[in-house]
Amino acid sequence: TPLPGWIDYDSVPGLRNEAREKLNAVRPVTLGQASRIAGVTAGDIAVLIVQLRRDGAARPDAALVK
Repeated sequence: TPLPGWIDYDSVPGLRNEAREKLNAVRPVTLGQASRIAGVTAGDIAVLIVQLRRDGAARPDAALVK
């Protein structure tokens, strides 16, 4: 699943600090890439999915997670 370029990892509530740092440094293009980053847990990926679904409805340019 693609991750939109507009996502601001620093403003995602519930994301661990280590995951924020790693995601900002790598800027993965997909959830699959994000899940393979050392220090990013399955819980962090779940938080991202929820945030993308929530924000996706408000952003017409968003790639929605289905």
